[in-house]
Amino acid sequence: MFGNNKGKFLLAGLAAFAWYKYSKMSAEEKSRITHDLKEKGKKVYDQYVPREVKDMIGKKNSSNQAYSENTGY
Repeated sequence: MFGNNKGKFLLAGLAAFAWYKYSKMSAEEKSRITHDLKEKGKKVYDQYVPREVKDMIGKKNSSNQAYSENTGY
């Protein structure tokens, strides 16, 4: 039981430290990190998501886009 609480405190401490470091970064550094994470996410998506799932997501996004074009949302 106590081991589980230590893990939670450790995770909370790491999250607080990461937030602190991020808050002290310049706007350029934040932009670079965001861009790098998006690129890595796209790479993982392209490599590991099956084609069928990509097709389903693409159809869903295209129907949402058509809805937003017709309603203005």
